[in-house]
Amino acid sequence: MQHMTKTICIVLFIGIVALFSCKKEAQPISQQVPQSVKDQITALGFTSADAQKIDEGYLVEGDIIITPELLSSSPQSQFLRVGDEEQYRTTNLITSLPRTITVSLDRRMPSAYVAVLDEMVNRYNALDLQIDFKRVSSGGQIVFKVAHGSYLASSGFPSLGNPYPSVNVNTTAITQYSNSTTFLGFAASIFAHEVGHCIGFRHTDYMNRSYSCGGSPVNEGASNIGAIQIPGTPAGPDPNSWMLSCVSAGQNRPFNSNDRTALTYLY
Repeated sequence: MQHMTKTICIVLFIGIVALFSCKKEAQPISQQVPQSVKDQITALGFTSADAQKIDEGYLVEGDIIITPELLSSSPQSQFLRVGDEEQYRTTNLITSLPRTITVSLDRRMPSAYVAVLDEMVNRYNALDLQIDFKRVSSGGQIVFKVAHGSYLASSGFPSLGNPYPSVNVNTTAITQYSNSTTFLGFAASIFAHEVGHCIGFRHTDYMNRSYSCGGSPVNEGASNIGAIQIPGTPAGPDPNSWMLSCVSAGQNRPFNSNDRTALTYLY
């Protein structure tokens, strides 16, 4: 799993109209974020453009939650950039491998998302990684919750070796940008993108979000939260990665070969 304010906003994800709408809504909120906080966000290696104050902390890059704990952290690992569109991870990863991570839907999530969660679980588990996922009826280590705002979904990064515990899902927007034919693949792609963040992946095109989102290039500069290139992933553009910042309306984006390389390398 944009922001996964994006080619739809995922925030990750969006069409041109939706992207414009997301930016338009985010501007007043962004003005409420103090410059000192924006500086901290930039120091972590994220763009502070259109940063939003939310209950969990701050929302950046359309779908990434920066908690107060993360905002004040000072990871020691250095920024490493080899190309513009490669697979990147943070310094925070899942530990105590192998392990099973339980996932569940909040009781307010529509029943249609049971199939979506199952599809997301199947996509990851088919890779035979050192982490696998199991849907439980409630109380999962990652809980998918109903949310609203100028994004499709949002989540954060691991902490203390454990996955980020929740994914906020804008069910209204997902329905708006899909139909009965595209819903399952589209929603499962969003779920998988956000879980990607939960286990430590950054956006594939984080150094140039215009690649998948359009607009002006955004270079986020050096990072101390970690933007570590994963060996074996391409130095050139990867137009179908599950961790691209933005996704088109209704698009199904299963793992491609580079995604599988990145996931297998880490887990």
